[in-house]
Amino acid sequence: MAQQWAWPSDQVALQYARPLAAFLLTLLILLLVRHGLLRWSYRHTRREDSMGYIILETLRVPSILWCIAGSAHIGLELSVIPPKYTGWASNAIAAFIILSLCMVLASASVRALTIHGRRRGVALALSGLARTLIRVFIFTLGATAILGLYRVNITPLLTALGVGGLAVALALQDTLANFFAGIHILIEEPIALGSAIRLSTGEEGVVTDIGWRTTRLRNGANNVVVIPNTKITSGILVNYNLPLPPLAADVAVIAAYDADVDQVQQIALEEARNCEGVLPLPEPAIFFNPGVTPTHLQFTVIFHVAEFGKRAPLQSEVRLRIYRRLRAEGVPLPVPSFDMKILTTD
Repeated sequence: MAQQWAWPSDQVALQYARPLAAFLLTLLILLLVRHGLLRWSYRHTRREDSMGYIILETLRVPSILWCIAGSAHIGLELSVIPPKYTGWASNAIAAFIILSLCMVLASASVRALTIHGRRRGVALALSGLARTLIRVFIFTLGATAILGLYRVNITPLLTALGVGGLAVALALQDTLANFFAGIHILIEEPIALGSAIRLSTGEEGVVTDIGWRTTRLRNGANNVVVIPNTKITSGILVNYNLPLPPLAADVAVIAAYDADVDQVQQIALEEARNCEGVLPLPEPAIFFNPGVTPTHLQFTVIFHVAEFGKRAPLQSEVRLRIYRRLRAEGVPLPVPSFDMKILTTD
């Protein structure tokens, strides 16, 4: 004869109902608290690119999981499951919370780094490696905490990682040096995207990218010059954008010994001021420099342009305007000779 189903007694039903009710009630309370805190925090966060807003956006989904994990822990504490198994479950919940915290911290840090790069005008090519390093660092700390939670001895692992890291560091000395030089560029900011720079080795151009190993310049010929980051941090460079973005340009003006120096200066300044593209402020200036040379008189006109790409074309235009004006007004120019040095300007 088949055995008939017997409903559990009230005592047994109560043993199962109590932890379930505790789980549901705790979950409801935690979700209501979460909703209230998030709503209040969003109301007091004004800018979407602020660190507070980034953290709130990162916490929206994980906070729900934390509410579930906390409620499950309360339910386990009130359940009839043997302590041996509830201990395993509690450790699993703690490991889950640690892992989710690592995900939140990594995501918030990466988003903050991206926004910082946009504000500072830093190339986000470096951010690609920086994101990876941030995630590796945070998840390594999380893994260490989880292993400690389960009482795993990590000393041999740390020893192996130390030996392996030393070997990798020795094999990648140049790469690591360039990487940390890139970090140095980001922190100290001697250059930024769009900066017009000139190195002591002669390379000159506009910074188009700051990578984790190299920095790229676009020169006047519209070619890309790739420079290791260590050359930027260890060498001498001129940043034409500091302290102000307008760039200074100079033009040499020559005349014969019997020329009227006042007339030459007046013509040079007028043509520089009237040239389209030359900034009115700071005003163009002229100096009797280097002055009297063995073959002629030489002046230097200094004016400012808005960006590096316009520097060379405007220098050429100002030279042409000054030369035509000197010829038109009959200002005597030096007579070329075979021993006359070729004039060059930056």
